[in-house]
Amino acid sequence: MTANLHDHLEQHFGFREFLPGQREAVECLLAGRSAAAVFPTGGGKSLCYQLPALLLPGLTLVVSPLIALMKDQIDALARRGIAAGRLDSSLSLEEHRDVMQRIRGGTLRLLYVAPERFNNERFREAIKPIQISLFAVDEAHCISEWGHNFRPDYLKLAGFASLIQAERILALTATATPRVLGDICRGFAIAPECAIRTGFYRPNLTLLTTPVDASQRDGVLLARLQERKSGPAIVYVTLQKTAERVAQRLSNAGLPARAYHAGMKDDQRTEVQDWFIASDNHIVVATIAFGMGIDKANIRYVYHYNLPKSLENYSQEIGRAGRDGAPATCELFAVGDDLCVLENFAYGDTPTYAAVLSLLTDVFSQGERFDVGLYELSNRHDIRYLVTRTLLTYLELEGYLQAGTPYYDNYQFQPRLTSQEILGQFDGARREFLRQMLSRSVKAKTWFRLDVDSTAAALHQPRERLVRALEYLHEQAMLEVRAAGVRNPYCCLRVPADIAPLADELFQRSMAREEREIKRLHQVLELVQHDGCQVARLCQYFGETLDAPCGHCTWCLGGHTPQVVPAREPPDIDAETWQQVEALRREHSELLNDPRIVARFLCGITSPRLTRAKLTQHDLFARLHAVPFRVVMQRAT
Repeated sequence: MTANLHDHLEQHFGFREFLPGQREAVECLLAGRSAAAVFPTGGGKSLCYQLPALLLPGLTLVVSPLIALMKDQIDALARRGIAAGRLDSSLSLEEHRDVMQRIRGGTLRLLYVAPERFNNERFREAIKPIQISLFAVDEAHCISEWGHNFRPDYLKLAGFASLIQAERILALTATATPRVLGDICRGFAIAPECAIRTGFYRPNLTLLTTPVDASQRDGVLLARLQERKSGPAIVYVTLQKTAERVAQRLSNAGLPARAYHAGMKDDQRTEVQDWFIASDNHIVVATIAFGMGIDKANIRYVYHYNLPKSLENYSQEIGRAGRDGAPATCELFAVGDDLCVLENFAYGDTPTYAAVLSLLTDVFSQGERFDVGLYELSNRHDIRYLVTRTLLTYLELEGYLQAGTPYYDNYQFQPRLTSQEILGQFDGARREFLRQMLSRSVKAKTWFRLDVDSTAAALHQPRERLVRALEYLHEQAMLEVRAAGVRNPYCCLRVPADIAPLADELFQRSMAREEREIKRLHQVLELVQHDGCQVARLCQYFGETLDAPCGHCTWCLGGHTPQVVPAREPPDIDAETWQQVEALRREHSELLNDPRIVARFLCGITSPRLTRAKLTQHDLFARLHAVPFRVVMQRAT
């Protein structure tokens, strides 16, 4: 099968040669082995599963957290005559049905889904009978707690791959340190010889770092954009409101600039993305939501208006420049004042010890088998939703809990045909089963509600059969089905003799994560101030050694002189403000009873309880947003 790989490469993708690492990864997969590919942005990771998808007999299932990447790749594959589709919440009923019919008919070669799709029991039941020749996991660094973007859903992907009997796995990332790559290989059972890492170094990128004062940053950015030669540019910012403000300022100066961020509607984001891709001179001012998987090789400039969150984020974002191999410039404006906002993202995710103890006490009082709504659990214990999921995942990995298949506790449907017309298309036992199932639904205004659990019990049928039946009727356009209210079932395997030490262990684990995130932020500043080739230092971080200085970073171009980022001088906490804080703490003594919660409130970090108590609307909320979190927390102790 591997003998004529070059023929297939040219026939289907128009390339005469593989990029470094691609052939090795493809050959591992075609030999029936799982593989990992750590290639830089623009290094051709997607071809490592797209080419095997055409040569393997079954479906290639691609797991990606980015809808934009899915859409772009599917459009590109369609232009090459390769059948690919996606399943996500943006699809209409007809689009969803068409994709499922193509999967069952065997005409779809690649299916793209987000990792959260496996929490959908309708999807899991529908995909089980399908032959999955290749299970490709993009952004695979998310499996590692030592990575910069840990996501608990990724810890379960190996289990899902086993559940659907995937024949081989491909894990892909552009940003894996040696430690993270080790986690990826252990998590997906990938042999070391099938972990392929290519060079991180990009000789066509000029990397500039420029310490500036916050008050001067807009002017410096505007000057750079006005002085530059023509070419598409991305300006990365941290906050949505910053994207809007900076884009407006550039536009007012006569530059073709528009904002892009997750707070915009889907159609607005699509319009901006298409506008940018079609141009040779447009500027997008964007949060990190922009750029992942966008097929635009001629981006000539990437500016970091704000500090990136980590060296991993930085490398991904600069990697979007110059993918055509032509020279490109990346410039980072280093402003020490940015640290407060970025640090708050990390501090806001760390629960208090009391919150962790409350969560565990709740979970271990539920009995041997129970189900929970994670949003409800998050709100009840004042722990952010993603952190709640992460803590429960830790309990699974430590053998305290075993998670079942998440399910919806609320199924609704709207008939597209009459009951007689639906039942008329079935015979015998299937017809009787559907008649009994549909007869137990209760009509509201236009939608019927079906309690799947009670109906399954009454009909002495497994719940899965009812779910599959609803899915089939949905695909055949007989019913429009929607589901809500995700419940997560668990089996309690063992109860700790004493919950307090376990709570402390998980709290300390959360604190360690916080420390890692803060360290990553400061590694960015260390790169700016590094007394040596900055490109070589960045390569070293990702496990690569340059034989000589690059010659095209600020240190190399600036006479081998290190830079200095001015130290932050946070504002003082005035006595009058703190008197108001103490008065509010007395008024809300039950809620503001922990220095960490007080610091969250004053630094402008939301939490479920602060929102529920409407304290996010209080005049003191975010009053000290410019003061470092730890300074505020120390004052509140």
